[in-house]
Amino acid sequence: MSPSLSPSPTPTVLPLDTERTPLLGDTTELDVHARHEAVYRRFSPAQKRVLVALVSVSGLLPLFISGTFIPSIPQIAKDLNSTGPVVSLAVSLSVLAVSLGALTGSSYSTFYGRRPVYLVTLPFLIVGSIGVAMSRNISQLLICRFIQSLGASPGISIGAAVIGDIYKLEERGLAMGIYFAGIFLGPALAPLAGGAAAHYASWRIMQYSLGVCGLVSFIFMLLFLPETSHPGSREVDKLVTTGKHIPRWRPVLLNPLRPLWLLRSPNLLLVAISGYFVLLTDYVLLMPLAYTIVSARLFFLREIFNSVLGKNYGIENEALVGACFLPAGFGNMIGAPLAGRLSDGIVVRWREKRGGIWYPEDRLRATLFAALILVDMVLSASAAYNVDLMHSRSAEAVAANTGFRWMVLAFSLVPVLPMINTYGVAVTNAIAAFLAWAGFGMLWATIQYGSQMRAVVDVGFSTAGNN
Repeated sequence: MSPSLSPSPTPTVLPLDTERTPLLGDTTELDVHARHEAVYRRFSPAQKRVLVALVSVSGLLPLFISGTFIPSIPQIAKDLNSTGPVVSLAVSLSVLAVSLGALTGSSYSTFYGRRPVYLVTLPFLIVGSIGVAMSRNISQLLICRFIQSLGASPGISIGAAVIGDIYKLEERGLAMGIYFAGIFLGPALAPLAGGAAAHYASWRIMQYSLGVCGLVSFIFMLLFLPETSHPGSREVDKLVTTGKHIPRWRPVLLNPLRPLWLLRSPNLLLVAISGYFVLLTDYVLLMPLAYTIVSARLFFLREIFNSVLGKNYGIENEALVGACFLPAGFGNMIGAPLAGRLSDGIVVRWREKRGGIWYPEDRLRATLFAALILVDMVLSASAAYNVDLMHSRSAEAVAANTGFRWMVLAFSLVPVLPMINTYGVAVTNAIAAFLAWAGFGMLWATIQYGSQMRAVVDVGFSTAGNN
């Protein structure tokens, strides 16, 4: 670990004279608050920005890998003597790998910490990318594609947990927005990069390049990423203090689907469903551009040369088709930090209005206007809300949210193209808009009745004292 990023020493907390400060309350409570504040002062502002950059690069990899593969499908099918639909199975398989990998990685990050999961999974991305590039038949392609996506998968959920580890409640929204802006850079550039590689070079060159990206990310994580989990918060630390035996020659076996059980909370479930509706609307709007079936950004392709753009506008260059996705991607990049900054201000303002009482659902107020009109600005504030609400299991909460969305999207987008062909774009978009408004209703209900909903099922929610 680089010395420049080593945690700064914990400041000394001096005892308070209660006779001189009678209105400040019990000194024990003040000491607890001081220790809590010290946790977020372990890293300087400059170090925090470096950490955000590191996890943002890792977070964009899953969507970038998926997006760059899609324009290459016709070329891959020809090279491997197969067909587009058969090669597209590799994309569907990657969706499954990303979902399972995010859920598994989040569980192990709660147990062992953030840094070990990054260092274990990124080599799988490197090996998988090289394997995809060297594939000589469909079977090899499918196996290596699964390994590749599995290695990249923990980036989104664990990155959000790192943000929660290093930023306080009232700073977390902006940091999460910047993080999501970095993530959205992946799907913004992926179709262009993948299309350019397919048109001007080879799909294999693109896969080798992804392996190099994975190697560079691994080196930077190894050198510059410290463990960001709060001291004593990892499950392995708790087991050590109780004297329980932990195997050293193998990892502890954990249930990879454990994070999904968090969705029994109405709060987390409604926010996950609303995010799903938001992304569904986004994808339905983008699908006619390249005549694709998508999930996570672009997840299932019919022949790119049969695209709507190709038919209607005579565009036969995959790179130009990919460039048509840039406006949506850059719009997301601008909206994510804007929504995050807005949510931070709302949290502070409403807490002051209540006389210092924190209500977690206040952050979701920043999503209402976006959910009604702007759509994509919902995601960063919703992710910050998940971290706020489940701070001790933040990676698992974010993984449950994203894993749920990806798995449902993988199936629910299949009938969209037939609907466009049968009923037209306008009717299909109207249905998607109605679902987005239903998501707005779910967010509004969560804000209005959040405390009652949390009382229904308590999955270990955070409090103001530990957040």
